[in-house]
Amino acid sequence: MPKASVKRLIECKKEQLIDLVLDIEKYPQFVPFCLDSKIYERKEEGHLLLIIADLTIGKGPFKDTYKSDVKFNKKNNSIHVTNLDGPLKHLDNKWHFREYNEITEISFDVDFELKNHFLNIIMTKSFQFGLDKIADAFQKRAEKLFSKT
Repeated sequence: MPKASVKRLIECKKEQLIDLVLDIEKYPQFVPFCLDSKIYERKEEGHLLLIIADLTIGKGPFKDTYKSDVKFNKKNNSIHVTNLDGPLKHLDNKWHFREYNEITEISFDVDFELKNHFLNIIMTKSFQFGLDKIADAFQKRAEKLFSKT
């Protein structure tokens, strides 16, 4: 299964970055390979924000949509994403946010497996590169929206 991790320091408040990550419907505007997004459900239960959403990911002639279960834990400033349906056999995606003097450390860990064995092999070889591009996109978006300069 492809696994990868990314850590970044981004000059903004933790809450701003969390809101950016939870604004799933805007992903097609700035996330590489994200062609479409749709939120089906968004509700709060205690210290959790629960979201059910679709993301359509693709490049060139290849595209697919997967449904995910997104849980934001307000107590520990983390987001946990798992798959519900689509081309993924398994998805475990975790975001953690820590703020130090208006600089937020974001860590992003992804572990997934596609149902298609051949595509899984291809993705394994380029996955860290793709994840770095996605992290770059979030960082650039945060800097554009929240930069003090």
